[in-house]
Amino acid sequence: MKRNYVLRSVQASVPGAREFEVSAENGQSMPASHAKVSERAGRLYQTASFVVSGLLALAVLLTAYSAMWEFSTRKYLKGFSDAIVPVAATPEQKIEAILDWMAHGPARQATGLDGAAPHRDPIDTLNYQALLQVCGTATNAFINLGDSVGLVTRRLLLLDSQRLVKHVSAEVLVNGGWIVVDPAFRVILRGPNGQFLTREQLADPATLAAATKNVPGYNPLYSYESTAHIRLGRLPFFGLPLRRVLGAVVPGWEDSPTLSLLAERESLAVVLASLCLVILLLLIRASLRWYGEHRLGLHAVRMRERIWRALGAFMETAG
Repeated sequence: MKRNYVLRSVQASVPGAREFEVSAENGQSMPASHAKVSERAGRLYQTASFVVSGLLALAVLLTAYSAMWEFSTRKYLKGFSDAIVPVAATPEQKIEAILDWMAHGPARQATGLDGAAPHRDPIDTLNYQALLQVCGTATNAFINLGDSVGLVTRRLLLLDSQRLVKHVSAEVLVNGGWIVVDPAFRVILRGPNGQFLTREQLADPATLAAATKNVPGYNPLYSYESTAHIRLGRLPFFGLPLRRVLGAVVPGWEDSPTLSLLAERESLAVVLASLCLVILLLLIRASLRWYGEHRLGLHAVRMRERIWRALGAFMETAG
């Protein structure tokens, strides 16, 4: 009798040996229609549970990996920004220090990555000269460094009449207002009296012309009449409808600096995506378990039950 009990306990604790039990065997009173589960339904349920559990384990590993990636990225950015931005600097001085480094800092690697390809890893954008010459990746470098030194930043997309991006600049929250900084041209756009300018002010062609007349190589087509913060046009068929829906449901959703940072840092975006995946799989797993127990009359042997049974078997054999 003792030997049979130990055998049953060990079998229940070994994954795959007895993953599921009919609930009636555990002392639960269930209707007769649920007492018998067809062999096919049981196999399908076990297969689905195994697949979901495996995906959940992979999602947890992805979350751990992305968290370490984000931690190392933050640590790198912090060390980088500490070397170029004074600790006690004002927001304006921090912006100027970052732009000055981008314009006159030590030479970066000239080859290795193509500036025409999209890159959202700040470690790349800070270390390759070709990427610092392109408006999108230059803005990526500026936003990530700005976030590291405590600036509240977001990217600003300048759109043409077809809603396509023609240039990328940045906005920084200074004294309660969002001022425009153009990392590609290493400049804070200012008015005739040296005051900071917002995108609403730069939508006036005369104001834009006055602000950029001394900026070498500035293209007059980079105007501010039509702007956005998040580009959904890359999503085929769904981009524009999704923007309209989000605008109706959550007005001002794309103005969030956090959302802009997610678009500019791969590691942070992967952390968020993997966390969402873990939550989704946990919900699916819980729903699947509920269905198995309440509809099929199966009882999934939980991990804590396996541990207790294994301990019970160990104690029984030791005694």
